[in-house]
Amino acid sequence: MSGDLASAGVGQVLKLEIALGQYPHTAALRDGRVRSGVLSLNFADLANVNRAFAPMVREQRFHVSEIAIATFLQAKAYGKPLVLLPVVTFARFQESAMLCRADGPVRGPAELVSRRVGVRAYSQTTGLWLRGVLADRYGIRPEQVRWVTFEVAHVAEYEDPPWAERAAPGKDMLCMLRAGELDAVIVGADVPDDPALKPVFYDPYAAVDSFWREHGFVPVNHLVAVRRDMVERRPEVVAELMRMFREARDLAPSVSPGKGEMHLQGRAALDPAVALALRYANEQKLLPRRMSLDEVWEGLPAGY
Repeated sequence: MSGDLASAGVGQVLKLEIALGQYPHTAALRDGRVRSGVLSLNFADLANVNRAFAPMVREQRFHVSEIAIATFLQAKAYGKPLVLLPVVTFARFQESAMLCRADGPVRGPAELVSRRVGVRAYSQTTGLWLRGVLADRYGIRPEQVRWVTFEVAHVAEYEDPPWAERAAPGKDMLCMLRAGELDAVIVGADVPDDPALKPVFYDPYAAVDSFWREHGFVPVNHLVAVRRDMVERRPEVVAELMRMFREARDLAPSVSPGKGEMHLQGRAALDPAVALALRYANEQKLLPRRMSLDEVWEGLPAGY
């Protein structure tokens, strides 16, 4: 673990190691426009914030870290000493992230049964949301698709279910799709602009509208987690972090919901999204046991 929380008493500046993506709504934290007389933030130098997730859940390497909701749910179920903050750093509608070949055999979601679908990891959050949509809207259970993965889960204890298989070493997911070795893929935040590929959902905008009308929220990808020992020893740190996140958000240019805008809504407002992600995680065999919403938020001080 990084940092010595015990050596910093009340009234002293606490130096925190933090891993956070580079967004308009985090820029003011990074460039020092948002300051604190209580906390000093040392930002990890990461090309992609996803690379912080495994060290955070396996070693608690950072005091504060952005984290995928699927990763956090798994970490909590396996007893990792982390506390979730009601801070959404990245959220989006997922439907445009499932692609197939424009000249391929897949003409819509219903044709994914028994097909080979690539995804970076079975535990990837975009996959969590899209498998949930496939099950709820099209009746396609996870085990009816051949999931081809390329990485292990961030949580070391987790093992993929029998209906997920590993691609051969050195294989590239998009190359496999273009070569016909995969019938569809789930990508991350960067959707390739390639006329040879098309969305599996014939009309992604209509699919998004359907999700919104049914659930009333944008699916959450990333939130913020903190080490439990920090919350227990210095509970006032949570309030200061929330203040800093809020000020950074307020200094950022306004963007449309679903495009990555930071949301600080409090637990109650986020419960519907977290509850649905939790249901999907259980149905997809991503968790070793069932958890309640109270367990997910365990350790968060009252009032958030």
